[in-house]
Amino acid sequence: MRKLSLTLLVPALILALPTTAQAQMENFKTGPVFDEFGPTAPVQTDTPLPKDVTFKINFDVAKAAEPGTLSRAIESAARFINMHVAAGVPENNIRLAIVVHGGAAHDLTNQQSYGSRKDGAENGSADAIATLQKHGVNFYLCGQSAAAHGISNADLLPGVKMELSAMTAHALLQQQGYTLNPF
Repeated sequence: MRKLSLTLLVPALILALPTTAQAQMENFKTGPVFDEFGPTAPVQTDTPLPKDVTFKINFDVAKAAEPGTLSRAIESAARFINMHVAAGVPENNIRLAIVVHGGAAHDLTNQQSYGSRKDGAENGSADAIATLQKHGVNFYLCGQSAAAHGISNADLLPGVKMELSAMTAHALLQQQGYTLNPF
């Protein structure tokens, strides 16, 4: 009898998981800085953030977004800003840098370059990159990855900086007090 109950219970739980996960995602909202992307959920923390906290965070992005979609890694920067401003951190106390290399290099290219390499697809990250830049987020492209992918400075979105390498960019940002976000 017990074995039969578990046999029926496990499939029922598996079927319920998508509904539960979907219901939990309803807790995620955009804003207060970016209303178009970067959803976060409110959290009651055990350790409040200090009122004068300053963040200098460096994101490493190597995985390319699917053509026509926003890079999840680039959206993480918007999530970071939305989450911390909602928690009371002044936006001007948040400094973010995004270092892009590998296959993700194309996510920093203008539409002409992107479309010519991605079967005419639109760069789904371009608008978010422009918006993030207006909020002080800096984007750096690994020059070694750019060379490997045939990307020139003229192919880049406005404001994207070409660096000698991703390793160089990370080292220089670390010397400026940035910490590497492991996510």
